[in-house]
Amino acid sequence: MHRPEKSTKSQHPTLLRTTYAGALLLTPNLCQASMASELDFGFWTLLALAALQAVMIGLLQKSRIKYKRARNALEQAKANLETRIEERTESLRYTNNQLSDAAARHEIAEELLRETQDYLHSIINSMPSVLIGVSRAGHITLWNAAAERLIGISSKAALGNTIDDVYPELVISQATIEAAIDSQIPQTLENLQQGSGNQASYSDITVYPLMALEMGGAVIRIDDVTLRVRVEHMMIQNEKMLSLGELAAGMAHEINNPLAAILNNVQNIIRRTDAKQTMNKVEAEKLNVDLDQLDRYWQHRDIPTFLNHIREAGERSARIVSNMLEFSRSQHRDQSPTDIIQLLDNSLDLATHSMQIDTGDDIELPKIEKNYDANLPSLTCSAIEIQQVILNLLRNAFQAFQQTEYGAPLNPTIRVATYKDNDWYCIEIADNGPGMQENVRRHIFEPFFTTKDVGQGTGLGLSVSYFIITEHHGGQISVESQPGKGTTFIIKLPMR
Repeated sequence: MHRPEKSTKSQHPTLLRTTYAGALLLTPNLCQASMASELDFGFWTLLALAALQAVMIGLLQKSRIKYKRARNALEQAKANLETRIEERTESLRYTNNQLSDAAARHEIAEELLRETQDYLHSIINSMPSVLIGVSRAGHITLWNAAAERLIGISSKAALGNTIDDVYPELVISQATIEAAIDSQIPQTLENLQQGSGNQASYSDITVYPLMALEMGGAVIRIDDVTLRVRVEHMMIQNEKMLSLGELAAGMAHEINNPLAAILNNVQNIIRRTDAKQTMNKVEAEKLNVDLDQLDRYWQHRDIPTFLNHIREAGERSARIVSNMLEFSRSQHRDQSPTDIIQLLDNSLDLATHSMQIDTGDDIELPKIEKNYDANLPSLTCSAIEIQQVILNLLRNAFQAFQQTEYGAPLNPTIRVATYKDNDWYCIEIADNGPGMQENVRRHIFEPFFTTKDVGQGTGLGLSVSYFIITEHHGGQISVESQPGKGTTFIIKLPMR
């Protein structure tokens, strides 16, 4: 745009000169003829041209100034625009950075939220207690892993459904849930039993209201307290046994006195009715009594036999009382050389008096078969503990004959045997009872495992026996059993 202005400014004088020279060349003769008039005309023409040139120069100068101002204004506008663009760009960059930071913080917050949720879910699912969240209307909002294991329904299938549809066996009613939410006081039910026998389990159920009142829900917590209940039953049973032991010891002392009197009197009767005794003959002659005739009468009426039965029964009762007293008094567990065969006989005497079996037609005792190896030496052990184990096994054999689902055994027999197996002193106690299923046999030595009804056994007899043999004596105890073929317990004690 500057170049056209410079070209126009520089061509005006040349054009005037060219025009003027042309005019002179075209009219050479006229110039000579009218020199004076032409001079006047040329002067005014030059003057006009000069004025025109001055006007044009002024216009051009004005246009240039205007252009310069416009260019300066344009450059200023351009600078302002660039500044504004830079400011806007900087603002956009700042806003973009803020959005990026906000997006990053949001992603971090989401990640932390996910981690927190995963952590809370991990805590909830790691708890052994069953946790079930419910709304006021009874719809399930939480279902942890323990609930899945107990009830067998996945969390996905349970959520959103009502608790009555998913877990109808739950003893907590909708009214209890609403009462806990309204009162903001937990509602608890303790020692609830499910099942019976060795399948029985116990639970504590508590409904905790949510503290956020606007949510209006609750959490149901179910705790398996089977072990606690069984321990409580065991403690009660132990207290009964302790009381019974003290009572039995006291009764044994009381029974010993009349037993001693009975035995002494029986011996006196036998001695004073003996026709061979000199003193008896003398006293009979004083009373004019024919002692030989009286003796024949007694023999004819089997009175000596009756007296011998009385004496044998009294002596057996005395042995039972003596064993009971020894069993109840023995608190120490020192190991000493023990005659195992004598210990087995004492245990049988102590146990068989309570082994009466009702076969339906009669009351009888199980047949006892003894198969002892008489060449076995004494065994160093705790006699009272081994006797406790033997009594437990004998009692289990006796109870096996009384299982009504199998009926009365045709020939109830308990076999007791001792023998040597390498360096082991072996004791076997076998019965021909109904036997055990494999799923029962596998758990027979576990604490609190029992097939009896609640209150009829603690499930500790065999587990205690296992502990005595394995831990206190370094031995082994095992069981062999098949349904319908009886059960055999094998005790192995080291011969040292």
